[in-house]
Amino acid sequence: MERPMEKIPLTRAGYDKLGAELKQLKSVERPAIIRAISEAREHGDLSENAEYHSAKEKQGFIEGRIKELEGLMGRAEVIDPAKLSGSVKFGATIQLVDEDTDEEKTYQIVGEYEADIEAGKLNIKSPLARALIGKEQGDSVEVRTPGGEKSYEILDIRYV
Repeated sequence: MERPMEKIPLTRAGYDKLGAELKQLKSVERPAIIRAISEAREHGDLSENAEYHSAKEKQGFIEGRIKELEGLMGRAEVIDPAKLSGSVKFGATIQLVDEDTDEEKTYQIVGEYEADIEAGKLNIKSPLARALIGKEQGDSVEVRTPGGEKSYEILDIRYV
């Protein structure tokens, strides 16, 4: 029995970023690589033409990424965090304090395709996000990290 395609949760910003990448690939990158392949063909013997082989390889990557993005966007479930409230869930922006170091951090819980820890975008499948889901402001969470156990207190939960 075939499973139905799983929906992929994305914020509006994450969906728009994927859409912009798809547009760039289709309207700029794809035509440029087609021109490069055409020019390389004009140089004669394709078996020893490094530019041709490089361009064909890049074309394969571009076409693969276009298919991947179209698939992601087709299965996307865009969730507007501004319409949510309450305990921690997808889309929440959480302000935490490390109970050992008093260091404060702010993360937004997002889907795996828009996660970027450097930008404060926390993958919903990460151990920290899983520990935070369902918790309330003021709660403490224990998280097992590669560096050992960490304790965080939730200072604030916002949905913007």
